[in-house]
Amino acid sequence: MNLQDVARLSEDDARAMLESIRWPEGPICPHCGSVDRIYPIKEGKARAGVYECGGCGDQFTVTVGTVMHKSKIPLSKWIMAFYLICSSKKGISARQLQRDLGLGSYRTAWHMAHRIRLAMKEEPMAGLLSGHVEVDETYVGGKPRKGGPKGGSGAVKSKKGRGTKKAPVMVLVERDGRARSKPIDRVDAKTLKTAIRENVDHDSMILTDEWKAYSGIGKDFRWGHFTVNHGQGEYARGGAHTNTAESYFALLKRGVVGSFHHVSKQHLHRYCDEFSFRWNVRKINDFEAARLAIKGAEGKRLLYKSPSGSFNHDSV
Repeated sequence: MNLQDVARLSEDDARAMLESIRWPEGPICPHCGSVDRIYPIKEGKARAGVYECGGCGDQFTVTVGTVMHKSKIPLSKWIMAFYLICSSKKGISARQLQRDLGLGSYRTAWHMAHRIRLAMKEEPMAGLLSGHVEVDETYVGGKPRKGGPKGGSGAVKSKKGRGTKKAPVMVLVERDGRARSKPIDRVDAKTLKTAIRENVDHDSMILTDEWKAYSGIGKDFRWGHFTVNHGQGEYARGGAHTNTAESYFALLKRGVVGSFHHVSKQHLHRYCDEFSFRWNVRKINDFEAARLAIKGAEGKRLLYKSPSGSFNHDSV
């Protein structure tokens, strides 16, 4: 299916599609897990799509126990939102989502987008990265404002790279494979090495730049640790490079600069989940990617009070 096909879905079509994705073998009670004696409630006695479990007696729909639970947004718009976020390689802002879907408010679109990002979050048991694994860090944040503590009309000078006040983000990415990224508190040896050991299989090779915090990590991996010296203008040494990790960061930064314009540290991990998901499904078509994201919505909830704080986290 393409965008036009998704846009033509009626509510009944959308409900049937969600049920086929979540329950390919038939309805499952989200309350007790029963697959027997599940009965659709007759038209007129409840809204369309309501089932009753003969085991526990509870009623449910396909959205119960998912990020869509208790949402008043039509199911057809949910499917469209999943498709748009999965197909927008550099992200789509909440403002744009609000306009495209005809949603009533920016807050609604913003919360919807964060719930979809939660659905995209990789499960803890998704498996370790392996093979040639590149590791790198970058810093996410806007340019300094004019008229800061140094005065004058010009922008305050901001230190670039390590030592900046921007939020550090780490990525681990397999050559021609999966990526896993997350914000980190400090770019030090303990933080970086712990993340590598927790996410990479022992039977792997680690590839980084010359940052001293990575020194010694090779002894924990069968094929060792190789580096390139970016400070000396070296960007590849034989098969050693971090170009794949830098390609990932290029997409993440273009999303922040071009689509979201500002991402708070409080919610940065959700955007990392979004960009990691799209990277990992880049070899399949957009609708199949959306199906995987919808499948990932099961067993996850995100209440508005959980992600809000100050809600204006991305704009036009």
